[in-house]
Amino acid sequence: MTTNHKIIFDIETVGAEFDTFDQATQEYLLKFAKTDEEEQEVRDSLSFYPVTAQIVTIAMLEAETDKASVYYQVPSRQPERTVEGETEYFSVPNEKQLLELFWSKISKYDTFITFNGRGFDCPFILVRSAVHRLKATKNLMPDRYRSNMHVDLMEKLTFLGAVRRRFSLHVWCNAFGIKSPKEEGVTGLDVKNLFKDSRHLDIARYCLRDVAATRELYHYWDKYMNFPV
Repeated sequence: MTTNHKIIFDIETVGAEFDTFDQATQEYLLKFAKTDEEEQEVRDSLSFYPVTAQIVTIAMLEAETDKASVYYQVPSRQPERTVEGETEYFSVPNEKQLLELFWSKISKYDTFITFNGRGFDCPFILVRSAVHRLKATKNLMPDRYRSNMHVDLMEKLTFLGAVRRRFSLHVWCNAFGIKSPKEEGVTGLDVKNLFKDSRHLDIARYCLRDVAATRELYHYWDKYMNFPV
């Protein structure tokens, strides 16, 4: 019997400082901002887009074991590997090396699992890899209707968009009695300030909590709601 090796992953991103963009880009980003509040919203949203942000952490966790790998940026530092239980933490000095580790790792798995990976993580990884001229080792965006290689739980829990409201990972965890990563007091909105404060390992651990919750959500969905074709 062939074993289907499954991996769950999640990313954390940090937007560039607005003033680092050229004048034309700044004007484009602020084109629809009419008030100071709207301008600030634009500045605060830069982490959401791969053309205005970079990936600072990728956490990966096997679906059937506790083996995890977390790749995270610590700028201007030599690469370092540390181990905490079943988790390997790899610090790297830049985004390119982080992505190289990711592509090497994910190539060994048959199925990958995300929460909103199609809407955020996977396009982000593909674009940022292209920025660094890195070739993908796995198609992160296979046909959602014909392939089971990518299980995006946000899509699965809304029945591929049949349910209009798309809830967050935190809300789904609460609904199913799963411990939410937000209970630790850190959210994705905190990542940019944590990065500025050089709290890189705190970001790495937060990202790992996200994938741990995603794994529990996957097993819940697989047990009660998955009807393979």
